[in-house]
Amino acid sequence: MFRMLVIVMIVVPALEIWGLITVGHFLGGWQTFALLLLSGFVGAYLSKREARKVWNYARHEMAAGQIPARSILDGICIFAGGLLLVTPGFFTDIAGFLLVFPATRPLFRALVLKFVRTRLERGQFYFFFKR
Repeated sequence: MFRMLVIVMIVVPALEIWGLITVGHFLGGWQTFALLLLSGFVGAYLSKREARKVWNYARHEMAAGQIPARSILDGICIFAGGLLLVTPGFFTDIAGFLLVFPATRPLFRALVLKFVRTRLERGQFYFFFKR
């Protein structure tokens, strides 16, 4: 797991730098900078809006006596997408928008659920409680 994290921490910034240089070559430096700022602000706005919707739905489910499992998974996707959208770069923005948009979120929600289930079944998922 640590090796994978190190590889991601090297490959993703290198890919983002390559993407920024390529887009900067086609659009120009200031336009690329403005596009990065715009995607950051739009991403933050969308993340906040979608998080508010999911939070209201979770409150509605809890008031009805149901466990808000779907809302929790949506919240995880929106949180991860929001972090990716605030990170400068075009490839992380694409991944962030895919996680935040309601139309594409069910795919990622299913992946997160599958990840959690396999970890729990293997006994590799730990909960730490402080008493």
